[in-house]
Amino acid sequence: MTSALDTYFKISERGSSIGREIRGGAVTFLTMSYILVLNPIILGYIQDSEGNYLGGGSEPNLPAIAAGTALVAGVLTMLMGAVSNFPLALAAGLGLNAFVGVAIATQSTWADAMGLVVLEGIIILLLVLTGFRRAVFHAVPAELKVAISVGIGLFIALIGFVDAGFVTRIPDAAQTSVPVQLGNGGTLSGWPVLLFGLGVLLLIALWVRKVRGAILIAIVVLTAAAFVMEAVFGGGENDLGWAVGIPAVPDKFFGVPDLSTFGEFSLFGAFSSIGVLAAALLVFSLLLADFFDTMGTMTAIGAEAGLNDAEGIPPHSQRILIVDSVAAIAGGAGGVSSNTSYVESASGVGEGARTGMASVVTGLLFLLATFFTPVVQAIPAEAAVPALVLVGFLMMQQVTGIEWNDVEIAIPAFLTVVLMPFTYSISVGIGAGFLSYVLIKVVVGKARQVRPLLWIIAALFGIYFGIEPITAWLT
Repeated sequence: MTSALDTYFKISERGSSIGREIRGGAVTFLTMSYILVLNPIILGYIQDSEGNYLGGGSEPNLPAIAAGTALVAGVLTMLMGAVSNFPLALAAGLGLNAFVGVAIATQSTWADAMGLVVLEGIIILLLVLTGFRRAVFHAVPAELKVAISVGIGLFIALIGFVDAGFVTRIPDAAQTSVPVQLGNGGTLSGWPVLLFGLGVLLLIALWVRKVRGAILIAIVVLTAAAFVMEAVFGGGENDLGWAVGIPAVPDKFFGVPDLSTFGEFSLFGAFSSIGVLAAALLVFSLLLADFFDTMGTMTAIGAEAGLNDAEGIPPHSQRILIVDSVAAIAGGAGGVSSNTSYVESASGVGEGARTGMASVVTGLLFLLATFFTPVVQAIPAEAAVPALVLVGFLMMQQVTGIEWNDVEIAIPAFLTVVLMPFTYSISVGIGAGFLSYVLIKVVVGKARQVRPLLWIIAALFGIYFGIEPITAWLT
């Protein structure tokens, strides 16, 4: 059995071991498990145009969304591992889910909204099968691919700091020139933030000492410490202010999953409810964000794992893209929003994962979570997100691969790197990098060096960035 796994996943060939793959898969799951809490919260409390909540009821049904989120993520992540042999996990995309809920469902019905997600996934799948999506990878300069990886590293580090409450957004109503701040009002306060800070220090100490399983050990220790903190200092409902997941013993550990969101979609319903033009623009927005988020994520994960080729392209990239496209379709069909590749997979790579076996492990844990969602939802974000900070540092180390003395590539690389964390969007950073790269080449008289496909992509991003005024003008 061990030999068969090693041969199929090429574990030894990639310098890994079965133990590392299992640990890496477990770490990725623990780092991503917050989606089982956040996706139900983001989607579950939004009423569609008919006043219904996701699932078709008059009351929110968060358990059904949590179970559906876990099931779709589990099946597609296992498929990713088995088909592409790449350490990449998938789940409902943050940002995409908010867009589906706020921008689409409120104008139509949940069935119409999920139908647009399915349609977007079908279009992406066709683009993959025709070779267009892979051609995009070859059209992007190698140093921009490095910039994408570095930008994602900063982005996921920021996610870690924000999710733990170490860095917080200042409300627009405050009319301050500073968009973010340290903790609460410029100071750190509360046991959860303290746990996060200690977790980062613990993880750094374990990492520099080269302790095997450092990330997994840190998450387990921090989760145990969180339960102690809640038991000793907690009181009422989340008195300590945990960000996501309250570390308290759940009322029940096991439950039969409610899958009532599955199959509740109308493929072309939105075209009649909100109009052909509006529906088409919404599909285009979903398509562009999903398309380039995945491109950036798989490039970054492959680079961190040392799997990319000389052009910065991961192995079996066509298979990766096919599974990712199917995930978008499955997310809509399952009623839990488009599923996409997760940058948090880098935490498993940081633990040593190099093959698809890690993804199979992550997927199995997601499938188990469909029956144990109360337990998973008790793991606080503050115990898991220190891993994102460390992984952000590891990915940042690739910055030396950019020729900073060459302004023709340095400026696009700079915009790519900084705009990902500044705008909280991978696709925005990629778009700014592509647009500026094409512009600079034109200005310096080197337009012929730009591959034809990049011209098309830059134009599409121009439409994407200006979609609101374009929509207003057309309507």
